[in-house]
Amino acid sequence: MNLETFVQALPKAELHLHLEGAVNARTFLKLAGKNGTTLPKFAEVEELYQYENLVDFLQVYDLVAKSVVDADDFHLITYEALAHVANAGGRYAEFFFSPQIHQDAGVAYETMFAGILKAMDDAEHDFGLVSRVIPALNRELSIERSFEFLDLVLPFRSDKVIGIGLDYDEEPFPPAPFKAVYDKAKRAGMRLTAHAGEGGPAANVQDALDLLGAERIDHGYRVMEDADLVARCIADDIAFTVCPSSTVILTRWRDLAAGDHPIRAMLDAGLKLVIDTDDPPMLQTDLAKEYRLLGEAMSLDRRTLAQLALNSLDAAWLDESLKREWRAAWAVEVDRLLAAEADA
Repeated sequence: MNLETFVQALPKAELHLHLEGAVNARTFLKLAGKNGTTLPKFAEVEELYQYENLVDFLQVYDLVAKSVVDADDFHLITYEALAHVANAGGRYAEFFFSPQIHQDAGVAYETMFAGILKAMDDAEHDFGLVSRVIPALNRELSIERSFEFLDLVLPFRSDKVIGIGLDYDEEPFPPAPFKAVYDKAKRAGMRLTAHAGEGGPAANVQDALDLLGAERIDHGYRVMEDADLVARCIADDIAFTVCPSSTVILTRWRDLAAGDHPIRAMLDAGLKLVIDTDDPPMLQTDLAKEYRLLGEAMSLDRRTLAQLALNSLDAAWLDESLKREWRAAWAVEVDRLLAAEADA
């Protein structure tokens, strides 16, 4: 069994996926034309998704978001995003979306959710893919806007709307100021995660844990700058949702095979990692490809890749009884795949 076949077959969950970053370029072009969104000049549609850094990427991300206007648009992009996960062998997905940018464009929250939730149901029916949604705060906006965000989100709290995240440009906008917002979300029963330690220092990871109460960390690469914090995260079984292609395209760590790449260092240190796609069409990837890239670049054996897949379920915000049931079933599948590999 070659590596591509093996990682495709692995049962795995996607826990770090941005809905607006999961819009393929042709769908973006279609929606922009439908809704009057002005696009930069391009010769081939794929050129719309070219950027040198995170700031440039976020400008395109915002443009994509502004092309999504009505419930049918939200249904389309959500259904396509979840189909993309399922086609890569994903069994479960938790995905972020950015309601504030849509709200600023005049889209009602109810309109967003009408399309998103219907698409989640349709994807489960059509692909067997169970999914949950995590509205994410734009950290570049004011704290007052963040409380307004909660006023939008909390009335829609349900088994499908499970938590909140914190994203956009981290380096100039650390997590600490959002403590009161996260405290209120936690009191309302929301699960908590945050982008930290991608562009900002290891101290942002610590603040996300200590001040925000984050249960897992998105990216978190610069945690490796603080050995004591690494040891603590290992002891507390903190999961980090890492995105290999995202590091190559949007951060200063451009070589997955480099000995000092943070994902390599995090693995070697014993941190609990979950492999994810971040913004798959915008980064030309899918979930199986991320496992394959990591396996090839870092010479990971099949057993290590299988453990990373099981980590994705362990870190998921599923009902615990369902998680135990799935974990037992996934372990049987993984053992069968490893046995087949050993017998080959």
